[in-house]
This record gives sequence, C-alpha cells and structure tokens, in this order.
Amino acid sequence: MRLVMEQNALASTESQLSEYFQHADSEYASEKEVIALIYKQLAAVKLRVSNKDIILALLERLESEHDVVQLDIYRQALELIVQRTPDDIAS
Repeated sequence: MRLVMEQNALASTESQLSEYFQHADSEYASEKEVIALIYKQLAAVKLRVSNKDIILALLERLESEHDVVQLDIYRQALELIVQRTPDDIAS
C-alpha cells in the first residue's frame, strides 16, 4: 500500500513538473533546464522526488555557486518551484 502511495506521489510530482514545463514561458528556459536536471539527478538516487527535494537541491546550489549569472538562474528556478508547491497542511 505504501509503495502505491509513493508511486502515486512520484507520478503526481512528475506530471505537475511536466505540465508546468509545457505551459511556462520560454523566458524561463534556463530555469526549466536546471529544474529538469536536478529532478533527473534526484530521481536517479531516490524513489520519490518531491518539490521539497528540488527546493533543497536549489538551496544547496545557491550556497555553493559563485557565478552571478548561474546564481540568478538558481534563484529564478527556486521561485518557480516555490510558487508551484502547495503549503503543507499537516505532515
């Protein structure tokens, strides 16, 4: 039962990201690429990838990056993901 719930949650995150990428403005191409890359990297090591996982990965990159252009891309990507993440009612 738990595996089914995790698979559904994974499919939900994947479908949300996929749908968003299809409808997002082309001005966010770099940000979408970063988010997609982070998602793929996380999915390679985790069964379930949530928006929170992507947010944490972006925060880690923001803390270690020194290139101002890349920092801006990470900030914009973080903003896009945070806007797409519903608030937790209860965890």
